[in-house]
Amino acid sequence: MSNPIPASTGYVVVGAGIHGLSTAWHLALELEARGTGSGADIVVLDKTGPGAGASGIACGCVRNLYMTEPIHAILRHSVDVWMYDPVAFGFQQVGYVSAGEANQASDYERLHASQVRVGYPSDLYQGRDAKHFLKRIWPDFKTDGIDVVLHEKVSGYAGTRQAIAGLAQKCRDHGVRILSGVEVTGYDATSGRVSKVRTDQGDIGCDAVVLGLGAWTPKHWAMLGQPAHVEARYPDGAVARKDMWTYWRLLEGEVYVDAPYRTAGDLDPPVLHVELMSTPVIDQSTGRELADHLYVYWKNGAERMDRPGVQGGTIPIKIGPTAVTDPYGHDNDEYQAEPGFADYLTSAMGQLMTRFEGSRKQFRDRRNGGIGAFTPDNVPIFDWITPNVYMIADSNHGFKMTGAGKLVAKHLASGDAVAELQPFAFDRFAKGRTFGASNSHCPWV
Repeated sequence: MSNPIPASTGYVVVGAGIHGLSTAWHLALELEARGTGSGADIVVLDKTGPGAGASGIACGCVRNLYMTEPIHAILRHSVDVWMYDPVAFGFQQVGYVSAGEANQASDYERLHASQVRVGYPSDLYQGRDAKHFLKRIWPDFKTDGIDVVLHEKVSGYAGTRQAIAGLAQKCRDHGVRILSGVEVTGYDATSGRVSKVRTDQGDIGCDAVVLGLGAWTPKHWAMLGQPAHVEARYPDGAVARKDMWTYWRLLEGEVYVDAPYRTAGDLDPPVLHVELMSTPVIDQSTGRELADHLYVYWKNGAERMDRPGVQGGTIPIKIGPTAVTDPYGHDNDEYQAEPGFADYLTSAMGQLMTRFEGSRKQFRDRRNGGIGAFTPDNVPIFDWITPNVYMIADSNHGFKMTGAGKLVAKHLASGDAVAELQPFAFDRFAKGRTFGASNSHCPWV
C-alpha cells in the first residue's frame, strides 16, 4: 500500500472537527470561485478521525446567547452555513429560548439590540410578557424568578455525528483529502515560517497551516514555540500575567422521558437555557440545597439516545492550565461527571417544569466527559500565530461556530482582512482590548 501522505500541498488543516472541516470545505469553495485553486490543494489531518474530539460529543446547541457582542456577527454566518444543507448537517431550526432574572435585564437588552443589528432575528420579553411567552410554549413551566426572556428565532440544534459526517462529505465532494490516523508530531520552520508539517507517517511540505484542534490546541501551540503565559492588558489599564490556556471539564448528559418532550402545539420545542443567578437548586429527592444558583440548558435528545429523552447540561468545571487529552471524552476515566451532576441537572429541570419532577431515576447512566481549552479571556482567537500558521482557538464555542470556517476561508483565499474576525486577534491581550467578565456564572457567556 502506498503512503497516503502527499509530499506537499497548498494548505494543511490540522484537526477534523467543526472548525477544521468547515474551513477546509469553505476554502475549497473560495479557491474554486476565485480560480486560484481547488479542494485538491487542501489536506486535513486528524490523528483519530473526523469528530474525535469535542465536536463529536457536543450537545449540539446552535445559539447566539453571548454577551460578547462581536460574536453575534460570526454566529449569523454560522446559521447561513447550517441552512446551506440542513438535512446533511442534521440541523433542526427550532429556535433558542434563554431566560434570566431581573439582574440580567440590561444585559439581555444590549444582547438583543446587537443581534438585531447584525441581522440575527430575536425577540425580547420582560416582566409578565416573559412569563406568558414561556407558558405559551410550555404550559407546565414554573416561571417564578424569571423576568427576562430572549427568543432567537433562527437558532436550534444539530445532530453531532450527522453534522460531522455532512461537513466531511462536503469536503470530499470538493476534492479535499481527509487523512485519518495521521498524527502531527512537529513543524519545520525557517524564520518563523513553517515549511513542513511532520507526521508519524512522513512530512508534508506546505504553503500554509490551519489549526482547528480544540482541546489539543495548547500542545501544538507549544510545538510552535509559543509562550505558556501572556501579559494581558485590560481596558481599565490593569495588567496581569495569565496562563495562555485553561482547561474546563464539560458537564452534559441525557434524561429519559415517559412522554415525548413537545410544546403545547405538539412541536419540537426550542432549545431552552435558564440562568437564575439568585435562585438555589433544591434536590428533588432530599430537599437539600445543591447550589446557590440555577444554570441549565436542554433540548430533545439526539443520536446517542436509545429511547426518547432530553439532552442537557450546566456550567463546566475549571481544571487548570494542564489536562489529559488522550484518551479523550468518553474514553477518559479522569473526566467522568460525578453523581452530583445528575442530581443537579434533573433537580433543576424539575424545578422549572412539572413534567420533569422526580426525573432523577430517569437520568441515563452512561460514560460522558469532554474537556476544552479556553483562552485567557474565554473568548475565541482567530489569527495568524506565525507568518503562515493560522489558529482557530474557539474556547469551546466550536459547534455553534461553523461560520468561523467560512470567514477564515475567505481571509485565507483573498489575503484581505475580514471585519468579523478582527476583534478576535491575538494582539488584543497586549493592546488592552481583552474581553472582560460577563454577568453570568458561565465562562461561555
